[in-house]
Amino acid sequence: MALPRLLHMPRFVRFGIAIDTAPEWRWLALLALALWPTWWWMGQRMVDGSDDPLGLLALAALAGLLWQHRHHLSPTPRLGFQMAALAGAVLTTALHQQLPDLVVALIGLLSVAAGLIAFLPARVATAPVLGLSVLSLPLLASLQFYAGFPLRVVTAEASRWLLSIAHTVERTGSSLVVNGQLIIVDAPCSGVQMAWLGYFTACVVALATHQANKTFLLRLPIVGALVLLGNVVRNTVLVAAQASGTHLSAWGHDAVGLLVLAAVCGGIAWAMGRTMTAERASS
Repeated sequence: MALPRLLHMPRFVRFGIAIDTAPEWRWLALLALALWPTWWWMGQRMVDGSDDPLGLLALAALAGLLWQHRHHLSPTPRLGFQMAALAGAVLTTALHQQLPDLVVALIGLLSVAAGLIAFLPARVATAPVLGLSVLSLPLLASLQFYAGFPLRVVTAEASRWLLSIAHTVERTGSSLVVNGQLIIVDAPCSGVQMAWLGYFTACVVALATHQANKTFLLRLPIVGALVLLGNVVRNTVLVAAQASGTHLSAWGHDAVGLLVLAAVCGGIAWAMGRTMTAERASS
């Protein structure tokens, strides 16, 4: 009964029209403003040295995506995603200081992604956008803490298999004994940063080549496989050099790492792009 009365009130009708015709950027700006505690926490964590600021690349990619489609934003946002964005913003505010900051920030970044998806053209795949929002978080230190050791063990075991072709190798935890020489597979060799850059490459290439969600998700295992393979190759080369008495300087270690990283990211980009090319050729 109240709604018909409101619809006969000129002020209420004008208010509804103003909301419905509000520019897209205004909604997105209000959503970003509502999440200011999350931005503040992320900024502090990135600049205080407790985590790598790689998340800025993912945020820049999302901003670039929005800029690319700025003239094609939908004047009528998809209601489901818009409601998810609003619910996420409310949850982020309500759960602030109730849950770990990283969890609250995850909810906030996913709500930002939902807000973007609500206005982006329907042809833009949603999965890579959600992926970039997760990668925007300052989570490398947490990943290193929880997943670093298991990844180092896997890398060390795979390297043991390869090195055993020409050396006497034993593994204890994440350490290798090669020809009687103890070599530790340390935290930088876990591959966490390589994994971040690999999945970042996958998301960016998927959006650049206009992949569908199904194709993108089906190709994600390739990303993990290439990252694992690249990390094992890098670790094996460095351990073999040290075991053979070849002294590699700091820049030599960095050069090997950068070459393998370039090969891994290039392979991921090729796999994602080739998928789209094959689909277009068959259609």
